[in-house]
Amino acid sequence: MLAVSAADAKLPIKMLNDRVLVQMETEGDRKSTGGILIPATAQVGKRLTWARVVAVGPNVRSMELEDRVLFNPEDRYEVEVGGSDYIMLRERDVHAVAAERLDDSPTGLYL
Repeated sequence: MLAVSAADAKLPIKMLNDRVLVQMETEGDRKSTGGILIPATAQVGKRLTWARVVAVGPNVRSMELEDRVLFNPEDRYEVEVGGSDYIMLRERDVHAVAAERLDDSPTGLYL
C-alpha cells in the first residue's frame, strides 16, 4: 500500500490485480560506452526505460517494492498522486526486473 500526502491527510492507495505503480528514474544526460554525451532531449526510437516500483497489486508475483523494472515507455498510463508523477503498468508490460535479491541469477535480472 502506498501512502501519499494529500491536501491535509494521508491518502492510502491500494493497487488492484496485476497492476504495478512505478516512478521514473531521473531522466538526464547519458553517456555512451565510448564517452559521448547524449542529451536528455535526444530522440531515441524504441528504447526501453527503467523505473522504481513503489506499489504492487495482490496478483503481482515477479516483483516487489523498490525493484527496478524495465518497460516500454509507449505502453504506459501516467498518473499524478500527491504532486508526484507515477506510471501505472500491468505486470505483463514489464520486460525485466532488477533487484539485489535476484543475485542467484547469472544476469542479476529476472527475465
